[in-house]
Amino acid sequence: MPYYRVVGEIPRKRHVQFRRPDGGLYAEELMGEEGFSSDSSLLYHRYLPTAIIKAEAVEAPASTTLTPNLPLSPRHFRTQDLPTGGDLVSGRGLLAGNADVRMSYAATEAPSELYRNSMGDECVYIASGRVTFESTYGALEAGEGDYVVVPTGTIHRWVPQGRVTAFVIEAAGHIRPPKRYLSQYGQFLEHAPYSERDLRTPQEPMLAEGEEVPVLVRTRGGLTRLVYRNHPFDVVGWDGCLYPYAFNISDFEPVVKRTHAPPPVHQTFEGPNFVVCSFCPRPLDFHPEAIPIPYNHHNVDSDELMFYAGGDYTARKGSGIDVGSISLHPAGFTHGPQPGAVEASVEAVRQGHTQTSELAVMVDTFRPLDLGSAGLSVEDPAYAWTWAR
Repeated sequence: MPYYRVVGEIPRKRHVQFRRPDGGLYAEELMGEEGFSSDSSLLYHRYLPTAIIKAEAVEAPASTTLTPNLPLSPRHFRTQDLPTGGDLVSGRGLLAGNADVRMSYAATEAPSELYRNSMGDECVYIASGRVTFESTYGALEAGEGDYVVVPTGTIHRWVPQGRVTAFVIEAAGHIRPPKRYLSQYGQFLEHAPYSERDLRTPQEPMLAEGEEVPVLVRTRGGLTRLVYRNHPFDVVGWDGCLYPYAFNISDFEPVVKRTHAPPPVHQTFEGPNFVVCSFCPRPLDFHPEAIPIPYNHHNVDSDELMFYAGGDYTARKGSGIDVGSISLHPAGFTHGPQPGAVEASVEAVRQGHTQTSELAVMVDTFRPLDLGSAGLSVEDPAYAWTWAR
């Protein structure tokens, strides 16, 4: 993250004696990215974070396998038709993915077990409902429209407050603000569509008691359940630039041009070989002869997956796309507005329409996306032919 935070109690200097009230030493844990050559945080535990007493392999569910997008086709998945079940970890239905990133959808009311993803960062978009995110760094409250970014290796769990739906992005690396939004020292620049003030971070330690506490751990080798001698939520303080945070999509400030602007102006995060974009309500293009919806386009280096989170996406009206839909437009296929949408958008402006209402999260990948079983189970088979109507 671009800026330094301190939460709870820490000693004046790093790596010096820091004693508990009973005279014993707190145990340091340095969480560091890229071989300790990038962002890190130093956490102070009441107990040893290394003390495990049991380990057992966990079989990965068969639903995590991917199949190629063949024959090459645009796809429409209706997440509204996926069942409620599991939790925000075990209940993820795989939509699409590749070696860099996997996208899933979850609908649940149940709290998750403690979980650590040691393969990469996660970005969880809360589509509806409210949830408490609990972690070794502290707790965050999140609700509709929040992105929650979880650093690699963070032990955490999700506690819904009623039914929650979420679009989940799991990276094989780190998810960060785009470099072009930051100064060489990591501060958000004036042209960035959001700033440090828009980010919500844990404000105080979260302490929990417990012994023989299981934690599900995901690594490149598979799933393991480690049992810790003491509860991992025993951190009395931490400092650094690596921590979970929440950012609400309504705080994204759209860039507006006189004519239609391409997707990079909507970029919110970047990951290894993919980007995340936020399409938010904004004023329509205001050139007197502007066409205020996207032109037909072929992003020759990317597959484009779009989660329609709210509002009315005018460009695809009549295609079956609705709130909760996921569209996948692969490289090798030119896509654009629904037939008749261009003329309709121009007429709407003529009638006094001045603003979009769309709300969507888009993931563009630079390697082809394969298809997940959850997505295929709720696919609209007629979607590919909607441009030929």
